[in-house]
Amino acid sequence: MTGETFYLLCGVWALAMLAVFILAIRLSYRIEARSPGLTNRSGFPRNAMMFHTVTNMNVARDPETQAMRRRMNRLLLIVLAGFVLMWAGLYWVRSAG
Repeated sequence: MTGETFYLLCGVWALAMLAVFILAIRLSYRIEARSPGLTNRSGFPRNAMMFHTVTNMNVARDPETQAMRRRMNRLLLIVLAGFVLMWAGLYWVRSAG
């Protein structure tokens, strides 16, 4: 595989990882809406409170919300693994060239 082809695949891979990350953010907002401790009452938009949802701080304890939280954690692990694989591939291409 040539270097140009690999870099094109890395770009597509990065877009796929970005799409998965956006899914995780949307899921975080849904978890916040179900959790009284994380509900936005200020009336102003704010960033997703992903740290709170990942660490289960102030998140509702009902089974459905916890299942959503586990799904979000899996999506974030997929993103992390994807970028680790991309880094390893880039390292491999640069060392081979």
